[in-house]
Amino acid sequence: MNYQIVARMLSTVTTLIGTTMLFSLPWAHPKLGYREGLPTPDAIEWRGFWALLGSTAICFIVGAILRRAGRHAKGKLYRKEAMAVVGLSWVLATILGSLPYSLAGVARDNGVPMSVVDSLFESQSGFSTTGATVISDLENYKNVPHCLLFWRSSTHFLGGLGIIVLFVVVLGRGSAGKALMRNEMPGPSHDNSTARMQHLAWQFAGTYFAFNLVLALILRLHDLSWFDAFCHAFATMATGGFSTYNASIGHFQSESIDYIIVIFMLLAGTNFTLLYFAFMGRPGRLFRDIEFRVYIGIIVIATLLVLFYCFGNLSAGTAGGAQSWRAAIRYGLFQVVSIVTTTGFGTHDFDKWNNVGRATLLALMFVGGCAGSTGGGMKVIRHILFFKVLHREMEKAYHPTVIRPLKLAGKPLDSPDLSHGILVYFSLILILFMISWGAVVCFEPDSTWGDDGPSHKLIDSASAVISNLNNIGPGLGTVGATQNYGHFSWWTKLNFIFLMMVGRLEIFPVLVLVLPGFWRRR
Repeated sequence: MNYQIVARMLSTVTTLIGTTMLFSLPWAHPKLGYREGLPTPDAIEWRGFWALLGSTAICFIVGAILRRAGRHAKGKLYRKEAMAVVGLSWVLATILGSLPYSLAGVARDNGVPMSVVDSLFESQSGFSTTGATVISDLENYKNVPHCLLFWRSSTHFLGGLGIIVLFVVVLGRGSAGKALMRNEMPGPSHDNSTARMQHLAWQFAGTYFAFNLVLALILRLHDLSWFDAFCHAFATMATGGFSTYNASIGHFQSESIDYIIVIFMLLAGTNFTLLYFAFMGRPGRLFRDIEFRVYIGIIVIATLLVLFYCFGNLSAGTAGGAQSWRAAIRYGLFQVVSIVTTTGFGTHDFDKWNNVGRATLLALMFVGGCAGSTGGGMKVIRHILFFKVLHREMEKAYHPTVIRPLKLAGKPLDSPDLSHGILVYFSLILILFMISWGAVVCFEPDSTWGDDGPSHKLIDSASAVISNLNNIGPGLGTVGATQNYGHFSWWTKLNFIFLMMVGRLEIFPVLVLVLPGFWRRR
C-alpha cells in the first residue's frame, strides 16, 4: 500500500467537501432560507452559520495535514490504492459532513440534541443518498437552521454525483482517475480505457448538473422558493429523498409537482450515458437498451399491481369516478417510482395500504436503478445477468455438454469472473441482510416496534435493513413514510450507517478496508 499517494488524494477530497460547505452559508440569511407558510427567523441564523464555518475550517486543516503527509508521494495509483481512496473518502466524508450538525446542536426530537452517532447517521444518509433521517421536526428552524437543511441536501448532491467522480472531473488524474472510477461506478463495461473513463465522468457530471439546474428552475416556476427548489432538485436527481418538510413531497399538495418529480426520478434512475446520447439526438440507444426496457417494465407492472390491489386506499377521500382513478394513478405511480429508483420520497402513507401493496413495495426495494445512474440498490442489470447465469446453469444440469456464452445486447459477456462476481455479489447481499436483520431483532427491545404483534417486529426490522442496504430511506411500520430512525439504539444506528455505506459503494470497497493484508506495503 502506497500510503503517501492515498494521503495526498484524500487531502483533495477533504478540501472539496470543505469548499462545498461554504455554499450553504448564504442560506443562513432569513430571506434566502424563507419557506412559505412556516415561521422564519428575524435575523441571521448564527448558530448554523458558525457551525458551517467551523466545519469548513476543520476540513481545510485535515486536508492540510493529509497533504503534508503525502507531499513526497511517488508512483502510480494502483487498484489497491484506488479502493483505499474510495472507501476512506466516504468514511472521511461521513465524519466531516456530520460536524455541522454536532457543532450547531441540531435537535433530534423535541429539543433533544443529536448525539455523535445521530450526526454520523444523518451525514452518511445524505452522502449515500439513502434519505433516512433521525430528525422528527424539520420545519422548526429552532431545531434545524435553514442553512443546515441546505447542507443536508447538498450531501445528496455530492453523494449522487459521487465524490470521486467530482474529483476526477475537477482534477483529471489520468490513469489514476481510471482506477478510481472503476471503484466508484462499478458494473459491466466493454471499454475500461483511461480516456473512456474520463469521458464517462464528464458525461455523467454534465448530465447531472444540467438535470439539477433544469429541475430547480421548473420547481421555482411552480411557486417553490429557491431554497425548496434547490433542496428538492438535489434530493431528486441524487435519488436521495431528503425533504425540507415533514410530509416530504406530500407537503405541496400539488399534482403537477408530483408528476414533475416522478419524471425526474425516472431520469435519475436511468443510465446517464444513454440519456446523454438521447438528448444529443440518438434516442435509439436508450430504447434499445435491455436494462432500460426491463426498468420501465418493472415500474409499469408494479404500478398496475398496486392500482389493482390498493385502489381503495389510493383513492380514499375522492368523489369517485375519474377523480378516484386520477388520485390512484398519481399516488400509486409516485410511490412505485420512488421506491424502484431508491429515492424514498412520499406523497401517501403506504403503511395504510393492504398487505399486497406493502409487499409489492418491499419487493421493489431489492430492484434499484440502472447502472450508470444515481439510483442505489442492486441495479437492474445485475438482476438481468443473474437470471442469465441461473438459466445457463439450469440448462447445464440436463445438458452438461452445451456451451452457451452469456450475451448482453448481442455482445458476448462470457467470462468466469463475471458469472462468479454476480453470484458472489448476491450471496454477500443475502449474508449482510441476514446478519444485520438478526442483530436488529436481537438488540432492539420490543417496545421499539409498537404493539402489533411479533410479526410486526420481524417485518419492520427486515424492511429497515433492506431500506438502508439498498439506500432507499423509508421502510414499513416504525420506519415508514411518516416515521424516522431517531428511536433506534446507537448500536443499531451504527449498523445502519455501515449498511448505507456498503450499499452505496457496492460492498467490496468497504469490506476490503477491514482486511489486514489490504494495508501491507508493497
